Amino acid sequence: MSEERNYHPAEEPEEEEATLSGADALKVDLYFWLQALVMALVGLILIFTFVGRIIGVDGESMMPTLHDRDLLLLQSIGYQPEQGDVVVLSTKSFRGGAPIVKRIIAVGGQTVDIDYDTNTVYVDGAALDEPYILEVMRSLPESFATHVEVPEGSIFVMGDNRNNSTDSRSPELGVVDQRCVLGKALFILLPFQDAGAIESISRPR
Repeated sequence: MSEERNYHPAEEPEEEEATLSGADALKVDLYFWLQALVMALVGLILIFTFVGRIIGVDGESMMPTLHDRDLLLLQSIGYQPEQGDVVVLSTKSFRGGAPIVKRIIAVGGQTVDIDYDTNTVYVDGAALDEPYILEVMRSLPESFATHVEVPEGSIFVMGDNRNNSTDSRSPELGVVDQRCVLGKALFILLPFQDAGAIESISRPR
């Protein structure tokens, strides 16, 4: 009588789950956080290099909208000047090319009239609504412009602090070639308590 032999397949060893020690897991987490930080920094560098730039305000000519030493983010690439925008510009004939911050009141082809008696600025005959100015304008000497026809390719700029601003009214600056615009001021970065978007305002009363 033959013996029955029972064959049992060899039991396969259970796979051991790969586990990381606490120290190894921390290293992995730090690696991914460091990688994300580097990518974010690279992204910021690319943005500031090819899209915009950062610049500081020097002076009080744009109060109350901007204050001395505010740090601004500008849009540089692809920007076309528009009425009401706050811009940073630089022209060699004015203060050695030092950047200045002003608001665009009119662009090429428009006409500006300033009435100091009524504290009113007109563009193409329409009075501007200007909630951003600091105080009522004081009259200026006759050498300062009150009627300007802005040439094509140029802009007429003024500071929001009209009584403490050397701008396109002054023969020292006059109308500005729009190629001198470094960029549009988009955002106040510092100080933190003033951080926020900078509004472009251009509307008739």
